[in-house]
Amino acid sequence: MNLNNDIAMRLQVFLAHSGVASRRASEEFIARGRVSVNGETVTTPGVKVSPGDKVCLDGKQLAVEKKLHYLALNKPPEYLCSSSDSYGRKLALDLLSPAIRERLYNVGRLDYLSSGLVLFTNDGDFAARLSHPSSGIEKEYLVESTVPIPETFMEEFTAGILIEGQWYKAVDVEQTGRKSLRIVLIEGKNREIRRVFSHFHLHPRLLRRIRIGPVALGNLAEGMARRLTAEELRLLNTGASAL
Repeated sequence: MNLNNDIAMRLQVFLAHSGVASRRASEEFIARGRVSVNGETVTTPGVKVSPGDKVCLDGKQLAVEKKLHYLALNKPPEYLCSSSDSYGRKLALDLLSPAIRERLYNVGRLDYLSSGLVLFTNDGDFAARLSHPSSGIEKEYLVESTVPIPETFMEEFTAGILIEGQWYKAVDVEQTGRKSLRIVLIEGKNREIRRVFSHFHLHPRLLRRIRIGPVALGNLAEGMARRLTAEELRLLNTGASAL
C-alpha cells in the first residue's frame, strides 16, 4: 500500500487510507452524499483527489493516516460491529484501547448476538483484500444448538444448500457433540450459519468465531483485544488460510 499523500488517488481509496472505513463502505458513504471535495458534494467513487484537496466526511476534514493498526478483538455477545448505532446499542469498537487515536473499523463483522474473533484496522487495502471472497481465507466457528442436530446437517451443508435463492456451502463441518458443531466457511455470507440453522429448524444457543485464516482466538479474554503479530500479518497478506 502506498501512503504517500503527494500523489492523486481515487476518492474511496483516500477515505479508506484516512481510517474512515473499508474501501467498500467508503463507496457507500460517497453514494449517500456524505463526502465533499473542496466544498462540493461528490457521489461518484472514481473521482480523483490530489494533494491540497480538502476532503470531508459529514463536514469533518480527513487526512491520510501514516500509522497503521491491526487488531484482534474477542467480541462479546450483544455488541454491534458498526461505527455507530441509532438505537444506542454497545459497539465493539468501544472495547478497543482509547490510546489509539486513529479511527479504526472492523474487517467483516459478527452479528449482534454472536461472539468471538473480529479484526480491526485503519488500513483500507488490507481490509479490502481480506473482505473479498477471492481471498479464500477460512473462518472457523463453534456453534451450540438448543436441540440435537440432525445427521443430515453436516452432509447437506458441506454439499451446498439453496435457501431462498442463496447458495450456502461450508468448507468443513464436524459434529463435536449431540448439540454442538465446528464449522469452517470461506465466503461467509451475511448470517450464513443462522440462516442454515433456521433451514433445519434449529436455533444456535451459542455462535463463536474462533479463527480467521492464521489468526486464532486462543485464550484472548472476552472483551479484550491484541495486536496481530508480524507472522499473522505476513500470512494474511500472502493469502494463508489455515493455521
